[in-house]
Amino acid sequence: MDPSQNHDPDPDDTNLDLFDEPPDYYPPTPPPTTQTYTTLAGDTITLHLVGPHHLWNGARVVAAHFEADPALVRGRTVLELGAGAGLPSIVAAALGARRVVVTDYPDPDLVANMWRNARGARALFPLVSAAAAGSGAVAVADRELPIVAEGLVWGADPGRVLRHLDGYGDGDGEKEKGFDVLVLADLLFRHSEHGNMLRTVRQTLKKSRDSKAFVVFTSYRPWLQHKDLAFFDLAREQGFVVEKVLEKKMDRPLFEKDPGDEEILKTVTGWVLRWPEEVWEGVGS
Repeated sequence: MDPSQNHDPDPDDTNLDLFDEPPDYYPPTPPPTTQTYTTLAGDTITLHLVGPHHLWNGARVVAAHFEADPALVRGRTVLELGAGAGLPSIVAAALGARRVVVTDYPDPDLVANMWRNARGARALFPLVSAAAAGSGAVAVADRELPIVAEGLVWGADPGRVLRHLDGYGDGDGEKEKGFDVLVLADLLFRHSEHGNMLRTVRQTLKKSRDSKAFVVFTSYRPWLQHKDLAFFDLAREQGFVVEKVLEKKMDRPLFEKDPGDEEILKTVTGWVLRWPEEVWEGVGS
């Protein structure tokens, strides 16, 4: 999840932006590093991080949510937005997702890092046939992987990611031109991008009864929590059915020196967006 994706900062965030702390507010940022995630099966996933990026709590929580109920992703197509290290996508692929596309801002270093993390978890993935690899441009050595990395700007044409779906562009109908599962982990603090995020959800979420977009986040600036939650008001206005599906209290805040209500800083909530019945009934799902 690259900070440059947010091109229009909120005026209310002045002097209190998550990525614009006063000098010496935190210790110096360490060089590029790695973090790990241990699966329920005991496998360790090593994740390389670019620059000052973090393995956000939302990514850990949604990955664990998938592990607790593998049927949410097994045999399904998955698209992750603003993925950063791509942990939820890697876990979904390891659990048997049919096709996973992990995306972030189309910066070469970010995309290369997502590929690095996906390739590093190769031993956890079931292999896929060439026919199941979709029509996207993927290096020969990576065609056996169930996961691919792409750059994607929220709100822009998603054709580059949709082409990785089976049958995309073959005239199979609108319900085939989307993913079964979307993941948005710790993105909602980008308030000015809510509209673009939802535009991408509308363009990429398959119009079917069982399709879901998982939106998992912490309000890292508690005094702006109402702005985070405004995403769901906008989603409802655009016709989505919104449901809260999980809440997890972490042992401590991700950034222990952050100002604001500590209980809010420790809390991760998960929500699901679905198409209303009249939409998926209209496409015969």
